[in-house]
Amino acid sequence: MEFQEVVRRRRMVRSYSDEPVDPAAVGRAVANATRAPSAGFSQGWGFLVLDQPDDVRRFWAATTDPAAEPDRWLRGMSRAPVVVIPCSSKAAYLDRYAEDDKGWADRDETRWPVPYWDIDTGMASLLILQTAVDEGLGACFFGIPPDRLDAVKEAFGVPERFAPIGAITIGHPAGTAGAKGSPSTRARKPVDEVVHRGRWSE
Repeated sequence: MEFQEVVRRRRMVRSYSDEPVDPAAVGRAVANATRAPSAGFSQGWGFLVLDQPDDVRRFWAATTDPAAEPDRWLRGMSRAPVVVIPCSSKAAYLDRYAEDDKGWADRDETRWPVPYWDIDTGMASLLILQTAVDEGLGACFFGIPPDRLDAVKEAFGVPERFAPIGAITIGHPAGTAGAKGSPSTRARKPVDEVVHRGRWSE
């Protein structure tokens, strides 16, 4: 698929069929994620791939209230046969920039204007989303509730130095059925409204 077509077709898919996903496609998605840029080539990311039914069920058990009735969003999302949890490591960046070639003698994180560990892992996540489109699949990046993060880390043995930045479902879209996201009710902003050349203008 042409790159512009991949960009045009990318959307957050929130309802999936039960059709299995080719493991090779998932492998390409996470391999492509490692091609994302990272400050200092720190590569402070890790990707937990859940592609076995029991593991996927454990993910939803750890992130949702088992006593609550699943809503349309959860019913559509939980049918996805694959969940990838991208994790970032702040420590990897602080360690990398304390090395001789970077010139900082300590790991002081106040030098970082924004958390590049999360930004870089987010860019890696976008490559997973784009690869899914290229493979003829659907995907959705979404947040894990803050009060459920520890449960996810414990359930899957995520090391302390890594923090999930969200999760990505991957699967075959279930047509147009299921939950619809904000793009169905909000227009995409025109390019001229968000791109400013030479000077910010209203």
